[in-house]
Amino acid sequence: MKSSTRVAIIGGGVVGCSVLYHLTKLGWSDVMLIERSELTSGSTWHAAGGFHTLNGDTNMAALQGYTIKLYKELEDITGMSCGLHHSGGITLADNQDRFDMLVAERAKHRYMGLDTEILGPAEIGKLAPITNLDGIVGGLYDPLDGHLDPSGTTHAYAKAARMDGATIETHCKVTETNQRPDGTWDVVTEKGTIHAEHVVNAGGLWAREVAAMAGIYAPLHPMEHQYIVTDDIPEIYNRDSEHPHVIDPGGESYLRQEGRGLCIGFYEKPCRPWGVDGTPWDFGHELLPDDFDKIEDSIAFAYERFPVLATAGVKSVIHGPFTFAPDGNPLVGPVPGVRNYWSACGVMAGFSQGGGVGLMLAQWMIEGECERDVTALDVARYGSWITPGYTRPKVIENYQTRFSVSYPNEELPAARPHRTTPMYDTFTALGAVWGHQFGLEVVNYFAKDGDPTYETPTFRRSDAWNATKREVQAVRNGVGINEVQNFGKFRVTGPGARAWLDRIMAGRIPQPGRMSLTPMLSPKGRLWGDFTVSCLSEEEFQLTASYGAQDIHHRWFQQNASDDCTVENISNRRTGFQIAGPKARDLLKACTRNDVDSIKFLDVRHMTIGQVACIVQRVSYTGDLGFEIFCDPMDQRQLWQTLWEAGQPMGITPFGMRAMMSLRLDRFFGSWQREFSPDYTAAETGMDRFISFKKNTDFIGRAAAEAERANPPARTLVSFEVDADDADVVAYEPVFINDQVAGFCTSGGYSHHADKSIAMALVPREHAVNGLVAEIEIMGKRHKATRVTEHLFDPDMTAMRG
Repeated sequence: MKSSTRVAIIGGGVVGCSVLYHLTKLGWSDVMLIERSELTSGSTWHAAGGFHTLNGDTNMAALQGYTIKLYKELEDITGMSCGLHHSGGITLADNQDRFDMLVAERAKHRYMGLDTEILGPAEIGKLAPITNLDGIVGGLYDPLDGHLDPSGTTHAYAKAARMDGATIETHCKVTETNQRPDGTWDVVTEKGTIHAEHVVNAGGLWAREVAAMAGIYAPLHPMEHQYIVTDDIPEIYNRDSEHPHVIDPGGESYLRQEGRGLCIGFYEKPCRPWGVDGTPWDFGHELLPDDFDKIEDSIAFAYERFPVLATAGVKSVIHGPFTFAPDGNPLVGPVPGVRNYWSACGVMAGFSQGGGVGLMLAQWMIEGECERDVTALDVARYGSWITPGYTRPKVIENYQTRFSVSYPNEELPAARPHRTTPMYDTFTALGAVWGHQFGLEVVNYFAKDGDPTYETPTFRRSDAWNATKREVQAVRNGVGINEVQNFGKFRVTGPGARAWLDRIMAGRIPQPGRMSLTPMLSPKGRLWGDFTVSCLSEEEFQLTASYGAQDIHHRWFQQNASDDCTVENISNRRTGFQIAGPKARDLLKACTRNDVDSIKFLDVRHMTIGQVACIVQRVSYTGDLGFEIFCDPMDQRQLWQTLWEAGQPMGITPFGMRAMMSLRLDRFFGSWQREFSPDYTAAETGMDRFISFKKNTDFIGRAAAEAERANPPARTLVSFEVDADDADVVAYEPVFINDQVAGFCTSGGYSHHADKSIAMALVPREHAVNGLVAEIEIMGKRHKATRVTEHLFDPDMTAMRG
């Protein structure tokens, strides 16, 4: 056995073998996979082997498309069969909401290059005649759907990797992973110790145990999953072609042909977590005892939807555990706070996603970044706050809702509330209706008389409409207040702080008492952050950005650390409020003896508000006159009392994120993970106006930004006024120009101030002219969209800057 390697991959399932193959494909041949038993000895061997492209996240859907197309390449490279069956697949809709979701997904596929099709009941009946169409509204057909041989596919990955120099060591259990001072690892196995520059945890069912060896908690949990293979069915074996897959979300089931019969599996509501206290090391080739009781209702429903099942005998029952993350997406990438340790875990849909996961991880390791935004699967989307007690109920919830309709305004309830600020009880008493981000409870809106205390999930305008409108109008006409806890916040201190920030950030770093807006770029010029930099002194800066991205950003800061400054994540050590609206200055003046009138736009001051020492900066995401006021969490309730009492004569109104996201549309402000993400560059999104090309610093991403400055990118971000009905743009709706799909929406919504439906979209630069008239598809219908360039509120910026 080799005693050293560049990369040691722990785990020989389909994901580990995919990572191994993609590392060799991208040029690293000194790579090694270590498996405690045989390849495919975990979840892989008993997987149903189905694959599909449908996924609510467009980047995940694209990675699934890549994975499916990769299998033919593996067969060509290795001469081995993956047992491919491209039978096509239909997802059924048994109600209008489910059909609306499929229509919205089909719209996204238009610009993704996926050849899917919306079907009516009669068309479904022709393709899948064993389906009882009672109650079926329609469905989505994808010709790429199918199934394969799990073992053959995994071994094809392994052979392709070996052909390019990779090593695989089976029957070699890892017992320890110990990091050396230089960041490399000693991987201790039953056959000896392997010294590795990098470790990849692809442990599957054992990923929690492998992570624990390095002192890491992997937020994963296995769930029992059961599927049935039937005896021969004449309606199946007498067909001229293979029966397509059929996903019946209403019945929580998926069905496909297996030989001369059928295979049907279930995501039942009375599900059961497995291995609560850990996965036994000697588990692997066993199955769990049959448990028909928990799928009794699902089977009964399946008999009605597919009547041929009622008379078919059962050939075999496969009941085994699969591992899930709390949101069902994989956990991939460099683990924050641990050098050279990589995650490739929680890939529940291994044969739909395994190839894409392997490609992304290999790009990340070798090139330093991925070709697309991988936030949805980034291991850093969960922070140090997550625990097994949180993970388990969220995994159960995800399993139970795997086939449920996913609404853009839905807030899932499991394991909540988890993290709250000192204002939680106060805001709840004021009628707060809560959302959540990165484990934190965040107010969506405040319900008053007649407002719903639960926002009904919908694809159309929700029943929170009136409450949101009231809050928007309160901000625009008086003064509104909301929390600033849900900003990621960092403190940068030391003699080298300014120089470090000049290198990390592409924009201008402000002088003491001032703040600036700046993008943070990847080496290839993609957006890795949208930051506000506040200079508190020459050796102390505060950074604010997305709360949900705080661990992703902190990981990047650590990877690019300097000996001359210290970067601390203070997201939960500094909190406070935003006040905004024409009366915001008057409110602040009523609460302090400090000079308020002299505070200019983008000024930063240390001030005493009532009894509380605060950092006050004049800026507001509402686009109005506004101030962000930061304090110690221990002082937050006192600060609230001061502002709230002083604001009563002014009609002070608390507002939530629904109003905030409406207010930002009035000035076409972009939002992180919508307009701004690693999928886009600064020049594409207009963020290049904040880049300081004058500064004498080779900031990260400068060469790429300079290149785009000289040769502007093909697409650019624009805003549209949309002639919408009862639904507004959410994201990824296609934009038609001259009757051709030419772009897509990044986000949108309703401006309650202007009473207009607004969309933001990336379109070809040559079409981005004043007066551009396009069409945007919303819920299956095209709507006229006219480009707007003048801001809907304060176009001359007198309120914001005056």
